Amino acid sequence: QVQLVESGGGLVQPGGSLRLSCAASGFAFGAVSMSWYRQPPGKEPDVVASISSLGYPTNYADSVKGRCTISRDNVENKVYLELNPLKPEDTAVYYCAAHLPYGVGVRWGQGTQVTVSP
Repeated sequence: QVQLVESGGGLVQPGGSLRLSCAASGFAFGAVSMSWYRQPPGKEPDVVASISSLGYPTNYADSVKGRCTISRDNVENKVYLELNPLKPEDTAVYYCAAHLPYGVGVRWGQGTQVTVSP
């Protein structure tokens, strides 16, 4: 069973930093590209960043360029998202997603809430 479990969210302050983690299992993680998406209140989900199976970032959203780093550890089967400095508009539910091959498609985790406020 494909499992993606996000962690690291919570209430954080503007100007601070954040590191989200996603633990993956149930598939060949080292052969799969990964992404982080976020869904602000009242809006549709949008991609934040993507990373290739070998660990090369392939995309950052304009809203996070210069503030965001996506990375992965193919030994621990984890993908990370770092944001620094945080802005109030970063408030959203953050999801990690696996781009599974052979027509399986994209699978998302349950998400973790990030609230940026004093």
